[in-house]
Amino acid sequence: MTNPDEIICSCLDITKGMIQEAVNNGAKTLEEVQEINSVGTICGSCIEDVENLIAELTGK
Repeated sequence: MTNPDEIICSCLDITKGMIQEAVNNGAKTLEEVQEINSVGTICGSCIEDVENLIAELTGK
């Protein structure tokens, strides 16, 4: 992961680091990450990026 401060979800100002923290706390799917920080629940344009980042962080 390059820059943990990079904004992934501009609607909610959620960063790569915030998504990584959710994964580190046990979230393994988009839905589980959304339960923690609501990423991608406003306009949805970041969903693909979030899913790719989760896959990268979980090794899947």
